[in-house]
Amino acid sequence: MNRDVQTCVSYDDVLLVPRYSDIRSRSEIDISTELGSGLSLSLPIISSPMDTISEGPMAVAMSAAGGAGVIHRYNTAEEQVRHVIEAKEELQGEDPIVGAAIGVSGNFLNRAAVLQAVGVDFFCVDVAHGHHILMKEAIETLRNAFGDSIHIMAGNVATLEGINDLADWGVDSVRCNIGGGSICSTRIQTGHGLPGLQTIIDCAKTDRDVKIIADGGIKTSGDMVKALAAGADAVMVGSLLAGTNECPGKIFEEKDGSRWKIYRGMASKEAQIKWRGKYSSFEGISSRVPYRGPASNILEELERGIRSGFSYSGARTLSDLHAKATFVRQTTSGISESNTHIVGRSW
Repeated sequence: MNRDVQTCVSYDDVLLVPRYSDIRSRSEIDISTELGSGLSLSLPIISSPMDTISEGPMAVAMSAAGGAGVIHRYNTAEEQVRHVIEAKEELQGEDPIVGAAIGVSGNFLNRAAVLQAVGVDFFCVDVAHGHHILMKEAIETLRNAFGDSIHIMAGNVATLEGINDLADWGVDSVRCNIGGGSICSTRIQTGHGLPGLQTIIDCAKTDRDVKIIADGGIKTSGDMVKALAAGADAVMVGSLLAGTNECPGKIFEEKDGSRWKIYRGMASKEAQIKWRGKYSSFEGISSRVPYRGPASNILEELERGIRSGFSYSGARTLSDLHAKATFVRQTTSGISESNTHIVGRSW
């Protein structure tokens, strides 16, 4: 047993050091990313395959903004196909990018086949613990069936060994992080996981031809910039998009006029009962979030923040950011100082 305890960092533990910049306008900055097998995004943001985040309308909003949505798999194959077709028809003539999640057991291969037939652009093999024998077997099955004709994203993993193995098994990109989501309780329930930024730092040491999707623990555009600077090629988010028009689910209204929507983890009791009629181990919660209007407004703000972040490092492209970024650790006092801190001040 290895009892050496490594110190690990999360997003709030570090800051990027401002660098000299000759960028006169943020319009000079190209934040696009190439994820392999023909999957390119002009905005490096992907919506999470959750049943309170990503169905047809969110895929439309993500693709229109330059990112991508991943239609969740917690439904029948027919329902998932309908969401893909809805998004593709809505975005006709715009070269839409729409992904779809599949599992690693049951009818996942049949589901993958019908999804490809209606034009899905990439598969997201979606399990909580992706460094697993069932993942290995599923990837081999998918590659045998589809060859290299489609991009395969998979995860989640939290280690260099995990991303290397998934790359060797045949994936193009890997979702990296375990237990960091805002409604995920995996670390509490199981004791396993790694802080989000540390996961990216470790996975970025890979020598494989594979792309990194930072997935979990990202709360702001600043966290996105930190993830990208640490070696990620794109980020995947759920809570940052929760409560928007495009999220599935009803808008509830209170007597005081406040409005809200449900946001829940796919391993929560509520989600498990809805999609399979029972629950086993639960590693997530269900919550409610304020109604936030169109997702496009949020995505525009995030894009502006990412562009600003690149400019502070003097980086015009993602490869520039990878090369120029320098991190420093900050103390708890530094974390307090980094946040807006007028609220609660004793005058």
